[in-house]
Amino acid sequence: MKYKLICLDMDGTLLSSPSSISEENRKAVLQAYEKGVKVAIATGRLFTSAKFYADLIGIKAPIVASNGAYVREKDTEEVIYKSSLNQDQLERIYNVIKKYDLLTYFNTEDTLISEIVVGENHGYKVNNKDLPEDKRIKFDEGIDFKEAFKKHEGSILKAICVEMEDIDKLMKAKEELKQYSDLEVVSSWTNNFEVMNAGTSKGTAVKRLAEMLGIKQEEVICMGDSENDLSMIQYAGLGIAMGNAEEFIKKQADYVTDTNANSGVAKAIEKFVLNEA
Repeated sequence: MKYKLICLDMDGTLLSSPSSISEENRKAVLQAYEKGVKVAIATGRLFTSAKFYADLIGIKAPIVASNGAYVREKDTEEVIYKSSLNQDQLERIYNVIKKYDLLTYFNTEDTLISEIVVGENHGYKVNNKDLPEDKRIKFDEGIDFKEAFKKHEGSILKAICVEMEDIDKLMKAKEELKQYSDLEVVSSWTNNFEVMNAGTSKGTAVKRLAEMLGIKQEEVICMGDSENDLSMIQYAGLGIAMGNAEEFIKKQADYVTDTNANSGVAKAIEKFVLNEA
């Protein structure tokens, strides 16, 4: 068996919409898993959200959450890796988001922190409605960020900043934060950027996971569509970009599959794993 680990981004990759996995993708991932291939979810989302979708597929998958800041086995309490933001880093992030007046959320592995009350149409709240309480994303909302930094000290993994209209303002804030050598700043979509501890990335987390599992770099497949997926696509023995990926991601990939709306994950798995000679 040539490939022994498949790492999948969620939004724009495994998910055909913000909240659904196609039957084709589900079946292909499950068949690869049953063939003996390890499967990991690698996402910018919170651990609790990623765990929900791994449960839908029906696999025991390690989860790389918050862009690599938190890595954990899905069905155990074992935390493989955790990299939280310290108080000084949070203070600097705070100063920039206030300077540019950006909508911002911070998160721990299971809690979304927001100064505003999050709308009921937010994806996490929509999913929560159909989940038992122990599987829901928690919300600490309507709280002053400085108070939240103290309350969640040692547990905040990531900030995500969003701007729907003034992209130039968003990019200025992004570039300002990128000047700090102890921060990792990357976008998961054109209207946002995410901030983690320096050295935190999906690529670093996948490398650490592969080494822990005794799997060689050339035996790893990684699939994604956005800037925050680039590090793992570059690391992988076979880096696959989605058909809906940004052009600079496609240029860095070894192979471009179909779009997420057309079950590109399933098609890639069928080509490189299930139909392997």
